[in-house]
Amino acid sequence: MEQINESALTQMRKSVQKLGSSTEKYGDPTLMRFLIARSMDSEKAAKMFVQWQKWRAALVPDGFVPESEIREELETRKIYLQGLSKNGYPVMIVKACKHFPSKDHLQFKKFVAHLLDKTIASSFKGREIGNEKLIGILDLQQITFKNVDARGLITGFQFLQSYYPERLARCFILNMPGFFVSVWRMVSYFLEKATLEKIVIVSNEAERRDFIKEIGEEALPEEYGGRSNLIALQDVTLTPLED
Repeated sequence: MEQINESALTQMRKSVQKLGSSTEKYGDPTLMRFLIARSMDSEKAAKMFVQWQKWRAALVPDGFVPESEIREELETRKIYLQGLSKNGYPVMIVKACKHFPSKDHLQFKKFVAHLLDKTIASSFKGREIGNEKLIGILDLQQITFKNVDARGLITGFQFLQSYYPERLARCFILNMPGFFVSVWRMVSYFLEKATLEKIVIVSNEAERRDFIKEIGEEALPEEYGGRSNLIALQDVTLTPLED
């Protein structure tokens, strides 16, 4: 297996060069995420990698999105960062009842990049940045039609698919109301099979127990069956990390 991986990595680096870019700043774990996302096809992985580089350069030119550029999105305090799950993955919670469709879609895109970057960086413990996954919890408790944002959901998941390959360990959807089922069906149409397989809609007590067990009570807030408090994304302080 190691020989296969080495061969694929070597070929991917060559393919990236042919596309006019470079992998010089990136280690094997980062490149492997793109290879795995493209079924170890070196040329497809190289194209995905170069598209990611161009996207980062355009949307996140300084390597991170400063809070000053996304103040309106942060003010709602709808995203929470809860520490690490049993498996060592950072746990991010989205309270959909605090979200409203953004009038400034560019700011919303920057906000998504900011929250994903910060969530991933929160698990950095001396390892190379490029090998961390995350767990997402989408809580639909108390949402109304005003909170429904299919475009925003699709943007978030497409960012994960296209620009954060192999970052999503699991996404749990809690408290889905009946009216949201048709919305989710439409959103699902835009998701890759590999992404859909990582999404769990928690709809009964057995599934809720499994959800608590997988994440662990230490990281989960009390309202979800854990022992911690909710911690808003902007209240978590991290040392800035470069790409």
